[in-house]
Amino acid sequence: MWILECTIILPLYIYLIIDTFPTIKVQSDLVKPLMLNYNPLHCLPSSEELPDSDDTSVDNELQNLIPGLLKTILALVWCDRWDWFFGVDMGIYYHPDKPAIVPDGFLSLGVKRFIDEDLRLSYVLWEENKPPILALEVVSQIYREEYSTKKEFYAKELGILYYVVYSPFRRKNPPLEVYHLVDGEYILMSGNPVWLPEIGLGIGGERGIYQGIVREWLYWYDEEGQRLLTPEERIREAEERTAFEEQRRVEVEQQVKMLTERLKALGVDPETFS
Repeated sequence: MWILECTIILPLYIYLIIDTFPTIKVQSDLVKPLMLNYNPLHCLPSSEELPDSDDTSVDNELQNLIPGLLKTILALVWCDRWDWFFGVDMGIYYHPDKPAIVPDGFLSLGVKRFIDEDLRLSYVLWEENKPPILALEVVSQIYREEYSTKKEFYAKELGILYYVVYSPFRRKNPPLEVYHLVDGEYILMSGNPVWLPEIGLGIGGERGIYQGIVREWLYWYDEEGQRLLTPEERIREAEERTAFEEQRRVEVEQQVKMLTERLKALGVDPETFS
């Protein structure tokens, strides 16, 4: 609708001006080249003019915590990269006349990590020119068509290469399913973790601790299947390494002190070994 209005109404308005004032030849000559360079996409709403989400409240904390954890790990692993963006509960606008689709999380590659100091308000496809490469849905106790309508929409409408569905309340089937888009259809991938070559990382689930909560979480993995550490784990690892080094230092000092005392007891001046 936006493109139609801009394409028809604006040129018609310009021609009406020219037709009404035919003597203004200079102005009409200036207008015609302008019309040839006219881009109807400039009439589409920008991210600043669109809502940033659908204002639908999450059903449980996991719908924010799980994608938030994945984003935090990426921020550490890809701290020197500026060609990626991970959105959490952010609207993806794919058509100016339709509401946004809001995954729990999504990853895009080949786009700017930051737009400016105000960051992104939403993800607008006609501005980004790239659809996400991965979409994540965390299923709550209330199913919201994650295995049907949303799955088909991500495949047919957006062409998202990987669709990840995590259902922590599943018992008979695996809680984590990763789908790969092949010829317009999603094919279920096997394994845990699942390697995603276009992203250069794997994704999988295992028990761990995040924000003091012990449960199964989703993590990123390297090509050898080794899980990438969370910020909390990196801090804990650094603290343990510091504590170990301090303990070793104390032990060495104690050994040196004991050796010095033995040498003195034998009548040997330790300074002679300096």
